[in-house]
Amino acid sequence: MNPKPLAPKVSASLGCSPTSAEVASYLDKHDKLRHLREKFLVPRIADLPPSDLSLVDGTKDCIYLVGNSLGLQPKMARKYLDEELEKWAKMGVHGHEKGLRPWAWAENTIENLMANIVGAKTEEVALMNGLTVNLHLLLLSFYKPTATRHKILLEDKAFPSDHVSKEQLVPGEETLRTEDILEVIEKEGDSIAVVMFSGVQYYTGQLFNMAAITEAGHRKGCYVGFDCAHAAGNVELRLHDWGVDFACWCSYKYLNSGAGGIAGAFVHEKHKDTIKPALLGWWGHDLNTRFQAKSELLSGVSGFRLSNQPILLICPLQASLEVFHMTSMQAIRRKSLLLTGYLEYLIQHYYSEDPNQPHKPHVRIITPLDPEQRGCQLSLCFSVPIRKIFEEIQKRGVTCDMREPSVLRITPVPLYNSFSDVHRFIETLGLALASSIRV
Repeated sequence: MNPKPLAPKVSASLGCSPTSAEVASYLDKHDKLRHLREKFLVPRIADLPPSDLSLVDGTKDCIYLVGNSLGLQPKMARKYLDEELEKWAKMGVHGHEKGLRPWAWAENTIENLMANIVGAKTEEVALMNGLTVNLHLLLLSFYKPTATRHKILLEDKAFPSDHVSKEQLVPGEETLRTEDILEVIEKEGDSIAVVMFSGVQYYTGQLFNMAAITEAGHRKGCYVGFDCAHAAGNVELRLHDWGVDFACWCSYKYLNSGAGGIAGAFVHEKHKDTIKPALLGWWGHDLNTRFQAKSELLSGVSGFRLSNQPILLICPLQASLEVFHMTSMQAIRRKSLLLTGYLEYLIQHYYSEDPNQPHKPHVRIITPLDPEQRGCQLSLCFSVPIRKIFEEIQKRGVTCDMREPSVLRITPVPLYNSFSDVHRFIETLGLALASSIRV
């Protein structure tokens, strides 16, 4: 699917300009997922601390384009939280085994929903801890260095430890070419113990070819794992089918579980009897023997659990996963391609570098332009310092993410963002640029 001709094609049928708001309205009207926005609470502009109500109508929904950092609150989250608080108040300790989501196994009741999103079998997924904790737990078990095989391969800008050196990047490019990654694995693979990449790179928004990286790593005898923090709920994943050894992700970004939400972990079923957790906790043992002196460690990823999961973190995640269950990752991805493609089209139309106007601020998209190599996010690199522009768009009701000195991360999320959100952002960006230049 090539989303780029979408706006011109629609505008031709409507008899208007490709940049007209009519195009966005038409696309929203024909969006098969538009009803899902109603399942989330979209903040009003007046409620956002940076808003300047002398510049913008505070009664409107804000333009929320920061789902790559924190997703919106599902409407059912409060109801589910209230149910558990009420149960605690009325039942006390009996809540562990009674009610709609018994606390002793509440996370198990929604792991099938999570497994569908990441392309895994239910028994390959565990909801537990936070992302960093899970990453440590998994690496403790999968990283088994020897005298000859002891390296960990990471992409640049992922972690400050071992990483793909900047020399592996093509000069002038912010992203990594798949062929360069595979070349490093082929060349250095005999000394690499673990290939540990992001699914989607947080800064550039690049979607890595996880299937190819996994195949290349396995061919050289490496374990291959992925940090899917920016991939889960954003792009289609097939962790089981690709043969990925392990993965982990947070749930507060595209999975909308709230700040500090419970994280997820994946261990492929092929390792269920061979890879054991390095650190043991009572919650990683069979429920029927958990309270006994000799309890039985669960196989696979379930054995990596350390302690009982916070029921108040399960509730908002359940509310979000149920929205995902109303559609499919295939349908979400189809809309995402169109939505982000529409954003790309308008950015390039209005803010491409113009040799005839050398002093005009311009924007360069550092995210791959190939839709198959990115998720929702576009990272926009500005020719002028970004802080003043960021402040001006925030005053006007836009919520997004800034990375100094020059990058805005803009993320239209298909579950709750509309084509009109994208059009409003482009209009607001124009006003912010004009205001920042005047100042």
